[in-house]
Amino acid sequence: MTLDAYTPVPDLIRAYAATAPGKAALILEDRQLSYDEFVRLGDRVAAALQREDVAAGESVAICAGTSLEYGCAFFGALIAGVAMAPIAPSSTPDGIAAMAADCGAKVFFVDKAVADAMGAELGKVKARIVGLDVGAPGVPFAEFLAPEGAKPAPVAITEELPFNIIYSSGTTGAPKGIVQSHGMRFWQVVRVQPMGYSENSVVLLSTPLYSNTTLVSFFPTLALGGTVVLMKKFDAGQFLAQSQRHRVTHAMLVPVQYSRIMAREDFDSYDLSSFQMKFSTSAPFSPALKQDVLKRWPGGLVEYYGMTEGGGACVLAAHLFPDKLHTVGMPAPGHDIRVIDEDGKELPRGEVGEVVGRSDIMMSGYHNRKDQTDAAIWISPEGLRFIRTGDVGRFDADGFLELMDRKKDMIISGGFNVYPSDLEAVLRQHPDVADAAVVGVPSAEWGETPVAFVVSSGADGETLRAFANERLGKTQRISAVELVDELPRSHIGKILKRELRDAYAAKR
Repeated sequence: MTLDAYTPVPDLIRAYAATAPGKAALILEDRQLSYDEFVRLGDRVAAALQREDVAAGESVAICAGTSLEYGCAFFGALIAGVAMAPIAPSSTPDGIAAMAADCGAKVFFVDKAVADAMGAELGKVKARIVGLDVGAPGVPFAEFLAPEGAKPAPVAITEELPFNIIYSSGTTGAPKGIVQSHGMRFWQVVRVQPMGYSENSVVLLSTPLYSNTTLVSFFPTLALGGTVVLMKKFDAGQFLAQSQRHRVTHAMLVPVQYSRIMAREDFDSYDLSSFQMKFSTSAPFSPALKQDVLKRWPGGLVEYYGMTEGGGACVLAAHLFPDKLHTVGMPAPGHDIRVIDEDGKELPRGEVGEVVGRSDIMMSGYHNRKDQTDAAIWISPEGLRFIRTGDVGRFDADGFLELMDRKKDMIISGGFNVYPSDLEAVLRQHPDVADAAVVGVPSAEWGETPVAFVVSSGADGETLRAFANERLGKTQRISAVELVDELPRSHIGKILKRELRDAYAAKR
């Protein structure tokens, strides 16, 4: 299939269903939906939303674990031209209610686990409640659906129409609703084709459906006629078993998942020869782990660097550039990535600054947050609109982007810039260190000083501090090491450094 002009994702899925109605679209454990079943259920959801007077351009929300019903609800909203706001169940009850209100949801899809966790806060959601599974409150999903065979009224789905509203993790403050258009999602479909996605693809997704990490593979797979195998919850052993059983060709994983898979003693006993390509995104991916994946896991390995907000993306085909594993690759075709200083001046290769980017894949803006949308934009000297990433990095002589850290995580100690990732890399050289994170804490003497949080299998904190400081520059030295059982992470594996700072401040 050649895609050279905008076509709405729902139309692409419907067109493929007409050619291969009986082919499996979604598989989850012992259940599956064919393309024909998926489209017919999507139509029934869309017709039901129109019955509830949810118009094109308006919003509905969903907060639940991964299920086939989740996929159908999302697809049905798209058919009706309605923006879906997928909310993370790990959010606080009041946060879930606030996000449902912020997006203006007219219908709120929820499962029993989320409803039970929300308790009284669910009553604050001013939307029609639809229960996705047994025991969930509201009208049951099967009853909410329009009758079998129902067709929604046709909707013109333009490139500018909102596809979804993805809420940021809130790790740096209140979650912001990132509005992504149908045009943006279409161009993501185009982008994955060179990576081998086709009607022959079997894609295993073990990250949750409310995550943009998942959605950038979920809908492109279906738009191109592939089969999506879903997991309700990630388990390294089950991931390997499902890969072997379904002859999986592609997978999107976050680095912590790769780490757990590669650490299994029985990894080499599984037949993974069907893999064509594996992907990673959303969090730092260590060069050593990339190298291990390349050595022991068949198929290529591609790392994507970018933001949910869109803008520019970098791509590292690790199997083609094994000497560049310390980078996140080069700008994707058609993507413009630059590095700027504190004054917004563009910097040359080799100099360190904030990474900004632009492309066809850019958010429309933050929902109801014009001020924050404006703050996220950098305008180039040519008058072009770029999105600020908040990441600090530099381009090497070959045009590969090397990331230092998040701008907000950079530590200024005694007037010197200290990048936590450099310190973390040194700590991980110690054989007893399983995981490490470094944050800046207030210091009367230096302004800020680095403190490390380490998961250790034996060495004590002082031993690890001495080990690191022997290998670090004078301005980089770690002032304290806190031993922890595990590091707090988001659902896609990002370390929640704000929680570490808050915990350290409370302890002191």
